[in-house]
Amino acid sequence: MVTSQAAATRRPATSRPVTAEELLRRAEDLVPVLRAASEDIERARRLPAEVVEQLRDAGVFRMGVPVEQGGPGLDSVQQTEVVEILARGDASAAWCAMIGMDTPLYAQFLPESVAREELGDPDIITAGLILPLGRAERVPGGYRVTGRWGFGSGITHADWVVAGCFVHRDGRPEPGPDGAPGHWRIMLARREEFEVLDTWHTTGLAGSGSCDYQAKDLFVPEEHSFSLGHPRTPGPHATPEAILRNMPGVPLGVARAALDYVRELAADRTDRATSTPWADTYRVQLAVAESEMELGAARHAVYGSLRRQMEIIDAGGELDPDERVDTVLARVNAFRVARTIVSRLYDLVATTAIYRPSPLDRWLRDLTTMRQHVIAQDQVLQSAGAHLLGGTPHNPFSLGIVA
Repeated sequence: MVTSQAAATRRPATSRPVTAEELLRRAEDLVPVLRAASEDIERARRLPAEVVEQLRDAGVFRMGVPVEQGGPGLDSVQQTEVVEILARGDASAAWCAMIGMDTPLYAQFLPESVAREELGDPDIITAGLILPLGRAERVPGGYRVTGRWGFGSGITHADWVVAGCFVHRDGRPEPGPDGAPGHWRIMLARREEFEVLDTWHTTGLAGSGSCDYQAKDLFVPEEHSFSLGHPRTPGPHATPEAILRNMPGVPLGVARAALDYVRELAADRTDRATSTPWADTYRVQLAVAESEMELGAARHAVYGSLRRQMEIIDAGGELDPDERVDTVLARVNAFRVARTIVSRLYDLVATTAIYRPSPLDRWLRDLTTMRQHVIAQDQVLQSAGAHLLGGTPHNPFSLGIVA
C-alpha cells in the first residue's frame, strides 16, 4: 500500500495568495523550482512531499475557491493559465495541480454542510476517478461501495478521494434519474479509507503517482455522494465540464517549454554537415516557425473558446451546440498539437535529445502518456460531431452533458 505524503499538519495559510494576480506570479516563481526537481519527481513516481508543500504554499490547490470563501476565485481561463505556467516547470506537477484543485468544484455538487465543514479548508487536495467503475449498494444512510479505480493522479498526497459508481438497490442496478439503465453517482471518502495500489509504472507523467485504488464494502454516507448533473447552486463552476476546462494547460505548457528550450539551444548551435549556424539553417527555421504557428493557434483556440463560454455562462445563458463543442475541440486539439510539436523538435535536435540533461525525451514521453487520456481520444471527437448533427454522443460527459 502506498502511504500518503499529505502533511500531517498544515503550515499557516495566512501568507497564501488571495488574488488571481498574486497566484499567477507565484506560479511563475515555481517554474525554475519545479524544473530543477523534475528528475526527482520522475524517479519518485509521485510528487515528493516538499513539492506538494511548495504547490500548497503557493496557493495552487485553492485557485478555484471563491473570493467570498477566502480564496482567490480564479475563473476557468485563469486556472488554465496557472496550470500552463506550472507545466513549463514540470508536467507531472502541473497535472497533479490540475487534478488536486478540483475540491471547490466538487463542493458545488455536495450538501452545504459537507462543503463547509469537511471541504472548507481551501488547501485541501482531492484526487480520484469519477467514471463509474465501482458498485454502490444502497443501505440505510448511504451506500456500501466496492470497486477498483485507475488513474488516481495525485492520490499519494491527497486528502479526499472521489470514486465513480453505478448504484445498486437490493442487488440490482438502479435506473438513472432520466430512466437510463444505470445510475451514475460519485462517492467521496478520505484517502485513508481506500487501499492505494502501487501500479503507476509508466513511461510518461511518471511523477503524477496516478495509482490504482480500491475499496471493499466501504460505507459512504448519502451526503458524501453526488451527481454532476445536479449542482447545489448555480454558477460558472457548477457545471459537469468545469473539472475539464483547465486540462489543456498541461500540454500547452509543456509544448511552450520545449519550444523555448530549442530556441535557446539554436542560438549557439551549428549544423555539423554544413557548418551553418542553426539560426541560418532552413530546416531549423521552418521547424521553429511551424511549431510557433501551431502552438499559437491551439492556444488561442483554447483561451478564446473558454472566454466565450464563460461570458455566456456568467450571463446566465444556455450554450448552443456550437458553443458547447467549441471548447471541447480546442481541448482535444491542444493535446494533439503539443505532442506533434515536441515530436518535431525531438527529431530536429536528433541524438542530442536522447541524452540527459536534455529534457526533450521526458517531455515527449509525458505528452505521449497524457495524450492517452480519455478526454483526448477519438471518442470525444465522435461525441462532438454527434452533438452538432443531432446524433448520439458516445461520451456525453466530455461535452458537459450529464443527466
